[in-house]
Amino acid sequence: MSLDSSDRSGGLSRRSFLATSAGAGLGLGFFPQLLSGLPAPGDDAPCQSVIQIFLAGGLSHIDSWDPKPYAPVEYRGEYRTAKTKLTGEVFSEVLARSGQVADLITVIRSMTHSEAAHERGTHNMLTGYRPSPAVRYPSIGAVVSHELGIRNFLPAYVSIPNASNIYLGTGYLSSAHAPFTPGANPNSKGFRVRDLSPPSGVDRARVARRRKILEGLDPKQANEADAVEATRRFYEQAYALIESKPAREAFNLAAEKEALRNAYGRTTIGQGLLLARRLAGAGVRYLTVLDGGYDNHQRIFPTLRARLGAFDRAFAALIRDLEQREMLDSTMVVVTSEFGRTPRVNTNAGRDHWPRVFSIVMAGGGIQRGCIYGSSNDVGSEPENDPIGPADMAATIFHQLGIDPTAKLISPGGRPVAIVRDGRVLKEILG
Repeated sequence: MSLDSSDRSGGLSRRSFLATSAGAGLGLGFFPQLLSGLPAPGDDAPCQSVIQIFLAGGLSHIDSWDPKPYAPVEYRGEYRTAKTKLTGEVFSEVLARSGQVADLITVIRSMTHSEAAHERGTHNMLTGYRPSPAVRYPSIGAVVSHELGIRNFLPAYVSIPNASNIYLGTGYLSSAHAPFTPGANPNSKGFRVRDLSPPSGVDRARVARRRKILEGLDPKQANEADAVEATRRFYEQAYALIESKPAREAFNLAAEKEALRNAYGRTTIGQGLLLARRLAGAGVRYLTVLDGGYDNHQRIFPTLRARLGAFDRAFAALIRDLEQREMLDSTMVVVTSEFGRTPRVNTNAGRDHWPRVFSIVMAGGGIQRGCIYGSSNDVGSEPENDPIGPADMAATIFHQLGIDPTAKLISPGGRPVAIVRDGRVLKEILG
C-alpha cells in the first residue's frame, strides 16, 4: 500500500501545538539560550536549513533525472529528453525547467537500497535506517529538532502541508520533536495557519492560573512522562511563537507578490515550496514538503506528465528564488522518493517498484553546484558507478547542519543508538 495520502501521522497538528497555549503564560524564561545572546547549536554550520521534498509513491528515475534515450523503447518509455545547463547532460522532457537550474544542483543517479515495499522504503529514506522490529527510529527532521532545537521562536521541524506519514515521526525520541504542521493546503483560497493569535477572553489572572497548573506537572512522577514533557515543550514554543510577530509573519503566504506565487505555480507543491522558503529564511531548521501521486503502476506517462510538471515548475522556481536571495549557500534542498521504478515498462503501460537504483537531488547548503554524481547502467536497472545508500544521504545532511552523524542518542531503556549507522559523509559532492 502506498503512503501517498495515508494519515498515520506522528506529527503535531497546529491546534495541538498551539491550542490555547498562548494563554499559558510560560514566559520567555523557558528560553534561556534564546535570551542569552550566545550562539545557538549549528549557527556556524555551512547549512542552516533543509527543505526536503518527498515525492511519495516512488518516482521513476528513468522518466525524470536519469533518462535512457538510447535504450530500447520498452525501457526508455515515451518521453523525450531536455537539454540542461550541463554540457552533455539531459533530463526527461517533463523536467525541462529543472534542467535550466542544473548548474546549481547535484543529481545523484546511484541511490540504492533493498526495500521494495512502500512502508519500508519510505522508512529507509526518511530516517536513514532500514526498518527494524526492535527499534522505531526517528525521522531525520526529529533528530535535527532534538540536536539543534528551535531558533527565532519558530518550530525546529515543520511538515507541509501535514505529517501524513508515520515515518516523519519521532521514533524513540520524545514526541516533543514531532513536526509542526500548518494543517491546511497552502494553495487553498485564503490559506492561513489558525491559532497563531492569542485566544480572546484570556486575562492575566487566567494566564497565571494556567502557568501554575502547568508548572505543577512533574514528568518524573507522571505515568505518561513523555506526554507531560512534550506538553510542556509545546506550550513553551507556542507562547514564544505567538508573541513573536516576525515568527508569525513567516507563515503569511499572502505577503508574497502575486508574480512570485505564480512563478512557483498555484498548486499544492508550488505554494508548499514557497511557504518552505519563507520558513527556512525565518529560521526553521528542517522542513519536509510532501507531494504524492507517484505510484504509477499504470498509464505512467500521461499521469506523470501532469504530476511532475507541477513539481518541475515549483522546484526550479525554488532554486532560482533561493539563489537570488543569496540563501542557496545556506539552505539545502533535497528531493527524494522511497524508491525508483522498474526499468522496463509493464503490460499496463506503467512501471513497478524498483529500489535497486534510483535518483535523488541535493542542492545548496554546501553541496557542489552543477554535479552529476554516480550513474546507473544503460537501462537503469543497477548502479554502475559510486552507489550510495540512505544512510549516506542522512549522514551528509547531518554533517552539513553541524550534527555529528557518528554521535549516539539514547533510546528507551538507556540503550545508545547511532544517529546514523554505517553512513558516510559524501565529501565528493561537497562544494
